[in-house]
Amino acid sequence: MSIKMNDKQKSPLKVALHGMDGRSHKMMVMYLQGPCRGAAVVVEDLNAEVDLFDADSGKTKALLEQRRKESAKPIIALSLQEQALENTLHVRKPVKTEDLVAALNKADAMLAAKKNPTHQLSSVAKNTATSQPQDAASKTESPLPGAEKKRPTNSDEQKKTSKHQTAMQLDEGKFNAYIGSVAGLDVNDPKQFSNAAYNPKDYYQGYVQSALMVAEAKKQIMHLNTGWKPLIIFPHDHEVWLDADDKQLRAFAGVEINKISGAGITLTPAEANTASIQEGLDKFQSKDAFLWKLAVWTSKGRYPSALDINRPVFLKHWPNFTRLVVTPHALRISALLMESPRTMPDITEVLKIKPQYVFAFISAAYALGLVGQAQRESDEIIQPTVVKKTGQQGLLSRIIGKLRGNKS
Repeated sequence: MSIKMNDKQKSPLKVALHGMDGRSHKMMVMYLQGPCRGAAVVVEDLNAEVDLFDADSGKTKALLEQRRKESAKPIIALSLQEQALENTLHVRKPVKTEDLVAALNKADAMLAAKKNPTHQLSSVAKNTATSQPQDAASKTESPLPGAEKKRPTNSDEQKKTSKHQTAMQLDEGKFNAYIGSVAGLDVNDPKQFSNAAYNPKDYYQGYVQSALMVAEAKKQIMHLNTGWKPLIIFPHDHEVWLDADDKQLRAFAGVEINKISGAGITLTPAEANTASIQEGLDKFQSKDAFLWKLAVWTSKGRYPSALDINRPVFLKHWPNFTRLVVTPHALRISALLMESPRTMPDITEVLKIKPQYVFAFISAAYALGLVGQAQRESDEIIQPTVVKKTGQQGLLSRIIGKLRGNKS
């Protein structure tokens, strides 16, 4: 893994630490020098270029609020939960090296932009990486020569924040109009359950999921071209940029892709268009929120064909509903699945709700990797093979055997 600052010869950022006890302070100093390869150095508050806070520390909350409102320095906040704070870069705890370095790179870019507003920031944060899909607060550049992407300023981040924080809660009355239906199929009829499955690979959803995986694996900004609207994927931020509103996306999501432009679909490293992205900051979306609603619209109340409707499904962890479209009974379904695995028909029976609500929720959660298929009951019936004892038993085993013999 290659971790770089803007210039190999550039001196490290001067960082002041806040809200950390002696041990945490020492650990962060060593962390910046070691895994972060000297990307920053800890200095006294007065000499610092960047403020780095442990945002979960109650002692520093007042200072953090004050700095956010008054200080011109970039602020990096470390916290367990994502926080959309103005004038603040967020890094989720436990801190990953690549996430922290990416935030430092962005802070460095912000400082450079203040010194020289016309400065191009095309080389910032190249080759930084992330390993798991979680929201980070830094953006990387295209690895292609000549590719330039202007760093968003704090005011730009505010424009994006409103997009990330939007969540919609649907009642039953709005649901059918929101997701649509499949002609000739009643997904609520148990007799038609076998036909109520869909394959995401036949739709835009499948191509988006594949593109997200490639972008994450390559650690590159990628451009998915379907002949419709360009989708630009930023794997380090777990964001996507799409120049289309929800109404347009909903219409495109429900059309089988091979009927329109399947042969012409391409995925290439992105040469980020600075002008269009900077003028369309409201078009940034969280990857998870985007994929969740895309799966809901694609499913039209159906379930993924990769899941066996007769086998129990389980929920790996509670979805972040503050950022997602909340379909009817989504909270009840989540609570039930957190208790124990259940089949999709069983969920509908226990909660007394329409199957389409269950199918749509499962489709969205499955797209985000939150749903898994429980093992077959037959796997639990077979007793594991008993390991044969060797001729030489340990002393402890012989003692236990004698004690058991004396009790009988």
